Order: sequence, then structure tokens, then C-alpha cells
Amino acid sequence: MEKTEAEHQSSFATEPVGRLIAKFAIPCVISLLVNSLYNIVDQIFIGWGVGYIGNGATNVVFPITIVALALSLMIGDGGAAYLSLKLGEGDTENARKGVGNAVSMVVVVSIVLAAVFLGFLAPILNLFGATDALLPYAIDYGSIIGIGLPFMMISGALNSIIRADGSPKYAMFSMILGAVMNTILDPVFIFCFGMGVQGAAIATVLGQVGSFVVSVVYIGRFKTLHLQLSALRPKARTCGSILTFGISSFITQFAITIVMALTNNLLASYGAASVYGSEIPLTATGIVMKVNQILISILVGIAVGTQPIIGFNYGAKNYTRVKKAPDIALVISEIISIAAFLIFQFAPMSVVSVFRSEEGLYNEFAVLAFRIFLLLCPLTGFQTVVAVYLQAVGKPLKSAILSLARQIIFFVPAALILPIFLGVTGVLWTGPVADGLAFVLSVILLVYERKQLKKAEARAVPDRKGEQTA
Repeated sequence: MEKTEAEHQSSFATEPVGRLIAKFAIPCVISLLVNSLYNIVDQIFIGWGVGYIGNGATNVVFPITIVALALSLMIGDGGAAYLSLKLGEGDTENARKGVGNAVSMVVVVSIVLAAVFLGFLAPILNLFGATDALLPYAIDYGSIIGIGLPFMMISGALNSIIRADGSPKYAMFSMILGAVMNTILDPVFIFCFGMGVQGAAIATVLGQVGSFVVSVVYIGRFKTLHLQLSALRPKARTCGSILTFGISSFITQFAITIVMALTNNLLASYGAASVYGSEIPLTATGIVMKVNQILISILVGIAVGTQPIIGFNYGAKNYTRVKKAPDIALVISEIISIAAFLIFQFAPMSVVSVFRSEEGLYNEFAVLAFRIFLLLCPLTGFQTVVAVYLQAVGKPLKSAILSLARQIIFFVPAALILPIFLGVTGVLWTGPVADGLAFVLSVILLVYERKQLKKAEARAVPDRKGEQTA
């Protein structure tokens, strides 16, 4: 027997926080992992079927998929946060409008982005660091990936909203279906049909179509509200609120694009002046970033899994649960981050060999990239949880500042300065420098917000006593 809307909403306020986090975070982690694995799976099969030049080409295309993901998450996570807060306030009508406006926005934005990417493919790939050797492969791969962008973006945005609606397992199934299709079809198109990077791209797009179909079917099955056609009509105020709530997610992802474009160009430039050449640093570091994206997906999944819990209880002024959820998420995130750190530092070749290790210089630089670039990855979990916490309690500007600080404010200057003195390895040292400084900022922001929450909690106690006396 299905739960009523009230029962779905009340579980956020009554069910044990740890159990709720597991219920929402585990499917969310799996969904985001699956999304990251689309590119990882392509890299593995292309590495074995085409070689590291093919992998270098996919690294050049990767930033545009991050742009698409950034826009998708801004709308999807923003819509999810808006939905949770409005349900916590008991405002079902505006919650309905928020979901409908989010759906309309992601459809329009995804089609526009695909058109722009396909219309200016070669210049965009050059901007992202394509060398003469990589460009033909990147065009073959990117021209097909561009066609699938709307399917990827719409299903991604809907998945965030589906989780906030109380169906994390459904969202997980949607993503898993696409990943399984991609994994099965990759070797078929690459090895059986001999299609190389184009085959990998076709497999990816077909997987995205599968996820898209499953996600769209859910639109008529919302648990907490009934979505009406009138809710799809865009309202400036509602769209603005959604984008404001989701801006941190956008910055976090979009900044990766800027970082990758800058890093790719610096690696190619400084690599050419080193024994490694241009292609080895570009390809090896691209793999490191994608592996790191797996770790980030796990950490973001844990953090985002707490978002509806924090958002609902913050709206309902249940501040004890608002504090407890991120505390649990922080402990789990740190354990996972430390485990990843140990692998990256003491067994990097076990990761490199998955993508088909090459000889000498390639392996040497890949190991160096893992050990230096991810040196302070244990701090990443803390930053991620704090950013999502700020987003969930209606402080999107502070959340955006934290996300922007790590990826842009700290990373870009370090990337421009350190290679001047350290050469191509200086590009790698920008990772730990940015992580360390962003960690300090996240501690400051969290301490301040906890003090504000404590004041709000103190004000809420007399109000509740007054209600009981009345």
C-alpha cells in the first residue's frame, strides 16, 4: 500500500536520521557513480581498443559533458531543494510549480546547448586543449556525444527531483540502466564493429536515452504532489528561485570545465618543453581527474542524500535534525576520502593499469599525477558536505562562494604561477594548494552557520512554549 503525501513528508521529521541518510544517500551515490562511469567505461575500452591517443581525445571532449552536467544539476538540484523547502513549509502548490518549471527549463537549456556545441565543435575542442594529433578523434567522438546531451541533461535533472520526491531507488535504477547499456554496447561497437571512438560515443548516447525514458515516465507518478500541465508554464520568480538554489551545484561542476580547459592547455604547453611531450601529461592527468570524479561522485552523493532531510527540517524549524544530518555525512565522507587517499598514494599503478598502462614515461607521469594532484583529497569530503549543507538551508550564495573558491579563486592563480617555477609538475601541485585553502574556508563558513543555527534554535524554543501554553 502506497504512503500518502503527509506520510512521505513526515518521515523526514520522524525517521532516524542515520537511516534516512542511508535511504537517500546510497541510491544517490550509485546514481552519480554511474553517471561518472559513462566516461570511465569509454576510457577503459578506448584505451584497449584505440590507445592513449583515443583517451586523450575523450579527455578533450569531457569538459563539454561537464558543462551539460553543471546546467542539469543547477536546475535539478535547485528544483529538488525548492521542492524540499516548500514541502517542509506545507506549501504544496508552490512545490508543484517548482517541479514543473524545472522540467521546462532543462528541456529548453539542453536543446540550446547541444545546438551550440555541434555548431562550433572544432573551435570548442581547440579551446579545451585539442592538439593536432587529438583533434580528428575528438571530432569523431564529440559529434555523436553532442546529439545525446539533451537526453543526459533531462534525465540528470529529473533524477535529483525524483530523489527529493522520496524515490531514490527509482532514480538509481534510471542511471544504472543507462550504465549497463553503455557497458554492454561499448565493446560491441568498438571491437565487434571496429568503430573506435565513434562506437564508444554511440554506446554512451544509447545508454543516456535509456535513462531518459525511465526518468520521463516518472513525471506522472510523483508521490508528494500531482504535477499538472499548468505547472510547466515558466514563472520568472519560480525559475529564479530554482536557479538560485542550484547555483552552487552549477559552479561546482562548471568550474571543473574551466579547470580542465586551463589544465589541458598548460599541460600541453609545459609538457612540450619536458621529456614527457604534450600528449602524455594531457592524457595521464585526464585519467586522474576522471578517477577523482568517481571519488567526488561518492562524496557528492552522500552530501546530496542529506539535502532533502536538511531542507525539510530547516523549513519545519526542527534544528536538532538539521545539525545531525551533516555531522553523520561528514564522518562517512572522511572515512571514504582517506581510503581513496591510501590507494592513490600507495597503489596508483593498480588504477593506471585499468586503462591499459603504457611504457616508461607515460606510467611515470601517471603515478606522479595521482600522488601530487590528489595529495589532499581527504579534505574534499568536508568541503562537499559543507557546500550542500549551505545550499539546503537556503544559503546558496555562501555555498556558491565555497564552490567557486576551490575551483576558481584558489586553483586558477596557482595553476598560472606554479608551473613557471616547477614546470609541468607545477600544474599538478595546484590540486593540493586549492584543496587546502578551500578546506580552511569551509571550516570558517560552517562554524559561522552553526552559530546562526544555534541562535535560531534558541528563538524557536520560546515560540514552541507559547504554542503549548495556548
